[in-house]
Amino acid sequence: MAIVYLSLGSNKGDRIGYVQQATVLLGAVEGITIIRTSAFYETEPWGMSTETWFVNAVVEIKTKLSPQALLAECQRIERQLGKTPREGNEYQDRNIDIDILFYNNEIINEESLTIPHKFVHLRAFTLVPLLELIPDYVHPVLHKTISELHNDLENPEMVFLYGTRVEF
Repeated sequence: MAIVYLSLGSNKGDRIGYVQQATVLLGAVEGITIIRTSAFYETEPWGMSTETWFVNAVVEIKTKLSPQALLAECQRIERQLGKTPREGNEYQDRNIDIDILFYNNEIINEESLTIPHKFVHLRAFTLVPLLELIPDYVHPVLHKTISELHNDLENPEMVFLYGTRVEF
């Protein structure tokens, strides 16, 4: 079984509700077991022009699914929760976004799938939740721990939201 870290984010509608629903739906997929989640964070949009802040969390799972099958399940859940296809190259507001950050220590570079996620080391909204779960995990490409990557951020601030954890 693979240990995987997923980033969940929402900046549209019931943001906390969408992240919670996505977590529950992931846990209902055959071959996926939720291990734990980070706290929920409210974060400023990254790489997009919108005024609506995100609610983000990281979920640690065990899975029998291949990376490609897991990606397909994540995309199915995104569609189920109302995510619409991106228009052009610009990010847009979304009910839910689920990204695979790490899948064991695998390195995958395919047209539709890059693991580790190509921006994980640049985003406080992924690194701060990962600090809760795996601060000493070493990025398989950059060979730095999550703590070191967080320390390298130019703007590591993040607003903590509620301190809520989803328990299973």
